[in-house]
Amino acid sequence: MARKVPSVLLANGFRTTVLISFLLPGLAAALIAKEKTPAVDPNDPTLRLFHLIDNSYGGKLAEFYILADIYKDQKNPNEELQRVLRVEYDKSRAFGKLSLYVRTVGKMQPEQAKAYTPKMVYEFGVADAEKFVKTEPGPFGKTGDLYLRSVDDRPLASSPVTESARQTYERLLNDHILPALQKKQ
Repeated sequence: MARKVPSVLLANGFRTTVLISFLLPGLAAALIAKEKTPAVDPNDPTLRLFHLIDNSYGGKLAEFYILADIYKDQKNPNEELQRVLRVEYDKSRAFGKLSLYVRTVGKMQPEQAKAYTPKMVYEFGVADAEKFVKTEPGPFGKTGDLYLRSVDDRPLASSPVTESARQTYERLLNDHILPALQKKQ
């Protein structure tokens, strides 16, 4: 047999329901407001790269290779080395939208640079020296960013994001990747 609920309890339950329905939207809005991330600088190189690839390359860039900067070898100052980059980007990935692989080879002579594609030069390199993984725009080193580095010819391993790593990341984007992709359009 069904029991009858006293009308006083129904009235209190109704008041509680009405009170909760008024408080929840305000509480939810307050929680959302706290989770908002600060706006990203429009000159941020990652933001500019993401926009460029999203707008000009359909949100995907697979195996884009480029010859980058030349620098002195720390172990042998008389020898010059050159970075070769491989860039992959997929807007639909939740984690690691951008992967930037860095390999090092001996400095390319002008005739070699003409004879070999950047992909071929990248493949001449034995292993990656560094890898930068970025999910969201903003300075490198935010939560979710990943920096891998090879030390003493060992495989890539997770490394702390130092100021030097940040500067290298930004320089590679600003000086090499963004100009090359803008030129390719």
